[in-house]
Amino acid sequence: MKIAKRIADIPMSGIRKMFDLAGPDSVNLGLGEPDLAPPKAAIEGMSRAAENGFNKYGPTAGIPALRDAVARYYGKYGKVDGGNIIITPSGSSALLEITQSMIDPGDEVLIPSPGFVIYSPHVSLAAGTPVEYRLTDDGLFQPDLEDIESKITPRTTMIIVNTPSNPTGGVLTEESKKALVDLARERGITILSDEVYNEFIYEGSHVSFADCLDCAVVANGFSKMMAVTGWRMGYAIADEGVVDTLVKMQYHVCASPNMPAMYGILEALPNMDDYLDNARKVFKARRDLICARLNEIDGVSIVPPRGAFYAFPSYDMDISSVDLANTLAKAGLICTPGSAFGSYGEGHLRFSYAADESKIQSGMDILAKVIGGMR
Repeated sequence: MKIAKRIADIPMSGIRKMFDLAGPDSVNLGLGEPDLAPPKAAIEGMSRAAENGFNKYGPTAGIPALRDAVARYYGKYGKVDGGNIIITPSGSSALLEITQSMIDPGDEVLIPSPGFVIYSPHVSLAAGTPVEYRLTDDGLFQPDLEDIESKITPRTTMIIVNTPSNPTGGVLTEESKKALVDLARERGITILSDEVYNEFIYEGSHVSFADCLDCAVVANGFSKMMAVTGWRMGYAIADEGVVDTLVKMQYHVCASPNMPAMYGILEALPNMDDYLDNARKVFKARRDLICARLNEIDGVSIVPPRGAFYAFPSYDMDISSVDLANTLAKAGLICTPGSAFGSYGEGHLRFSYAADESKIQSGMDILAKVIGGMR
């Protein structure tokens, strides 16, 4: 059977490729999936909705009560209301719907490198051209404004930003945000800001583009903040005219989001403070542990990331990140090669510390042994 060229030309995710090499006893630090239990209220709310018959199609944009609740929740970052919100079937779907709705064939889109693996394919699937821009190599991983400006052409229509970042854990500064917003407004470029890890910041605070909806669209989700990755629930925040377009696109993607899950999210969202305080405490302790272990290994170096739950250390050996990750996989440790996140990710590995301390210790033992042997 014929396979469409637009998908045939898209490579399989470098993250998923590593799992094919995993043995049954491997230590898996490759998957960014919180190992915490979801909020009890979310599970109870979803179960109650299903039991009470909320199992039919719902509004394409999501139930109004949840749209309003998300607007109240995100109101700490910018003045938005329910009309600025669309509930989507996952944060990834929000990103796909935004790119499909806002990119025309031939448009150029600047994507962060290192950056999350779906940005480039989503641009390509919309018939746009992805263009990598560099993040600073000082351990803070800020957008390199000089590099961005050098790569803007008359065809540039969008800049994708991710804060906190997957894979680097970098957190955008107010100075970087202001420079990007000024640039976007001056050049008539849209900022697509992926803020799915906004609740996982360990130093400083989250810098959102929700207060700049004249030039920005925000994508986010509930999977990480509530540890419900399997529910596939996300949302986007945009100017109401853009939301109307996204609703039109979403109808042709899924008709409407998951009804029982929306009610579960609605039940939990207003009272997340204690849950998230505990989650941040857990992940910060794990971050400190994995960074300490990494910096003990000769030739490996990391500045502790300020957000998300990923460590993205550099190494100084003359071996590609793919070959090093494959060697580690054969030794029983699953991680992701830095090159999976773009050309500027080479010379790095990504480890997820959304795993308990015993797995982190075991994984770092393997890493130290393998690298020690290679050196």
